[in-house]
Amino acid sequence: MFDENRLRVFAAIAREGSVTAAAAALHYAQPSVSHHLARLEAEAGVPLVQRAGRGIRLTEAGRLLADRVEEILGRIDSARTELAAHAGLSAGRVRLAAFPSALATVVPTVAAAFGVAHPDIELALTEAEPPEALAALRRGEVDVAFTFHHGDGPPGDREGHTVTSILHEPVYIVSRAGASWPGPRTDLDTYRGQRWIAGCERCRTHLLSACGKHGFTPEIAFETDDYVAAQALVAAGLGVTTLPGLALRAHRHPGVRIDRLPDDHRFVDAVAYGAPPLAAPVDAFLRVLEDTAVDNVPWP
Repeated sequence: MFDENRLRVFAAIAREGSVTAAAAALHYAQPSVSHHLARLEAEAGVPLVQRAGRGIRLTEAGRLLADRVEEILGRIDSARTELAAHAGLSAGRVRLAAFPSALATVVPTVAAAFGVAHPDIELALTEAEPPEALAALRRGEVDVAFTFHHGDGPPGDREGHTVTSILHEPVYIVSRAGASWPGPRTDLDTYRGQRWIAGCERCRTHLLSACGKHGFTPEIAFETDDYVAAQALVAAGLGVTTLPGLALRAHRHPGVRIDRLPDDHRFVDAVAYGAPPLAAPVDAFLRVLEDTAVDNVPWP
C-alpha cells in the first residue's frame, strides 16, 4: 500500500523536476522530501527517479506511477468532499467542466434551474474541451464533464463512468450570405474546391471524414476553435465551414447563411466518475439536467 503523503510528494517531484523545487512548492524541508521519496521507492520495490545533472529524471517505473498518481490523489480528495457532504459537514458542491458553446447555451439554463432547486449546493463552472474535461474528471478536479462526439465515437475512455445523454445537435454548413453555388447547399460536394475553416481536432477529423465520403479532401485555409471568429471569416468570403447547432445558438453572424446537413449530428453528454449511486450533489445536478429538457429549444 502507498502512503498518501508520499504520493503527494512524488507528484510534486514529477511536476517540478527536482527534489529542491518540490520542497519549495510543498513548503517542506528538502531532507523531508528526500526521505518521503526513498520510502516510496522502498514501498514500490523499484527506483522511481534517477539523477540528471542538478535535477532528476523519472525512470520508466516512475513515469508509470506519475501517470496515475494525479488521478489517485484527485479521487481521494473527491471522496473526502463527498463523504463530508453525505455526513452533513457541508452542503456540498458540484464542479462542472463544459466546452464553450455549451457554456454559452445549455449551462446557464441548467445552472439557473439547479440554483432554484438546490440553493445550498455550490455550482462551480470551468471551460474545457472534452479530452481535457475528462482528464480533469479522472483527476478529481471536476465532478461532471460535458463532452461531445460525432458518429465516429465518444472521446477518450469512458469505462467506469456514468454517462447521461443531454442532446443531439444538428450540424450546419456555413457559407457567406448572398453567395451563389453550383449545386445543392446541403450537399458537401457543392463546396469541393473551396477553402475551409477548421476547428478543434475532433471537429476536423469529422470534417475530413464527411468530405472523404464525397470523394475529396477539404483545403483547410484557416484554423480556429472560436465559433465567432469562424463565422467572421466566412462572412468575409475567406472560406466555408461546418458548425454544430449549439455554436450557432450561442452566436449567429448576420453575414452568413446556414444550411442544415442531413443525417449529421453531434452528440452531447454529461459524464460523471464512477457508477451509481453517485455523490448526492452530483446526482441532484444530473436529475435537474434531465428535467430541464434543453433539447426542446428550437435549432437555428
